[in-house]
Amino acid sequence: MLSQKSHLPAATMSPPSMAAVYNIYGPVDTVIRLTEIPPMEISENDVCVKMLAAPINPADMNRIEGAYPNGPPLPAVGGGEGVGVIHSVGSAVKDFSLGDLVIRAPYIPGAWQTYMVEKESFWHKIDKGTPIEYASTVSVNPVSALRMLNEFVTLKPGDSIVQNGATSMVGQCVIQLAQVRGIHSINIIRDNPGSDEVKEKLIKLGADKVFTESELDAVKHIKALLGDTPQPILGLNCVGGNGATLVIKFLKQGGTMVTYGGMSREPVTVSTSNFIFKDITLKGFWLQEWKLDQTKYREWIDYLLDLVRAGKLKYEMELLPFNDFHKALEKAMGKHGSQKKQVLIF
Repeated sequence: MLSQKSHLPAATMSPPSMAAVYNIYGPVDTVIRLTEIPPMEISENDVCVKMLAAPINPADMNRIEGAYPNGPPLPAVGGGEGVGVIHSVGSAVKDFSLGDLVIRAPYIPGAWQTYMVEKESFWHKIDKGTPIEYASTVSVNPVSALRMLNEFVTLKPGDSIVQNGATSMVGQCVIQLAQVRGIHSINIIRDNPGSDEVKEKLIKLGADKVFTESELDAVKHIKALLGDTPQPILGLNCVGGNGATLVIKFLKQGGTMVTYGGMSREPVTVSTSNFIFKDITLKGFWLQEWKLDQTKYREWIDYLLDLVRAGKLKYEMELLPFNDFHKALEKAMGKHGSQKKQVLIF
């Protein structure tokens, strides 16, 4: 029987693993399949983790489609973030024990499998009282929301931000993280059935203002809509096209818009007058390309999970068993309309 530390002799192997594997880049629903992969050797500095949960993010699908310049060697296992428990550790591992709850560094491919073997430096131990669905999803979207609020402009209590894509996971996190800091959020949503109910949900999360795109298209004087809420100095855009134009419309003189996505697949266009007379600054954000200092990264994770456990950060998810991978994938791809974040449970 293994000791609590469970140090293993050389050439100890992991259990076989069921994994979502792709051999070529292409449409994610056609190139990826569930298959068993053989046991992996656990070296002295490795840990073997039994995965508990992992989400399906747009970035995961983009990577499989070959949209990013630096893809993993093929064949590869999909999935860029997740949570698991320590199953066993190599002989030189000092900081992990059996049963520790751990999350992995983001954007290292391979989360969609039942067992993982990686260097211990890739893992971060977290509080065992953390709900696994939040632990599995914290390192990409919530971290992106936190960094965009922190790293482009200096925001003070009483300031305002504006964003489109407010119903996305990043959008929901932005609303709540802003509220924690006393920052007002102005939120733009698409004109879909049930928009009144969506507005109510976002207000309950902490949004100050919520508008549909159609409510804003004909408005010339944005200040009249804001009342006592100050014009925002920071805008966040994940839609592009008209959605980005509406964000810029709200920004005050000298404001900054950060683009981190393009769901509409339409370009961001900015009028000459907005550059000349409003002195608007445009920036881009891609978490993977922003060098992640591991110490800071772990501090962000701990901060965000503290908020989760305190009930101050939440977002909508749907949990599906890993055996229903293709069903979850179809939902994540939008084949069944707008869906909650899909989280695979192993």
